[in-house]
Amino acid sequence: METSVILNTLFLLALVLLVVVSGGVLYLTTIEWRDRRRQDQDKRIKKSKNR
Repeated sequence: METSVILNTLFLLALVLLVVVSGGVLYLTTIEWRDRRRQDQDKRIKKSKNR
C-alpha cells in the first residue's frame, strides 16, 4: 500500500517535470525564432536604405 503511494507520487512528479521542461524548450524555441525573424527584418531594412 505504502509503496504504491510513493510510486504514484514519483510518477506524477516525473510527469510534471516533463511538462515543465517541454514547456521551457517550446518557450525558448519560440523566443529564438521571433528574435531571428526580427534580425532578418532589420537586415532587409538596412539593405533597402543603403540602395
